[in-house]
Amino acid sequence: MNQHDVERIAQATLRELGVSGAIVTVTMESLPGHWRIDIRGTAGPGQLRIRCGEGSTAQWVRQQIFEQYTAQS
Repeated sequence: MNQHDVERIAQATLRELGVSGAIVTVTMESLPGHWRIDIRGTAGPGQLRIRCGEGSTAQWVRQQIFEQYTAQS
């Protein structure tokens, strides 16, 4: 899974959560398969961290984002 995939899934998941107008930036962290998602322009959490790599499904990424965002809101 590459940065573009993670960004696309993150934006779609945030829309499902009712977050609109957010600026989403996805950055690979120092360890392979670790990603940081920065979210600006919302009242919710400003940063999420997920793990995914080769063979990870979009559903797995979505689930991590959903769980972290709702837990921190």
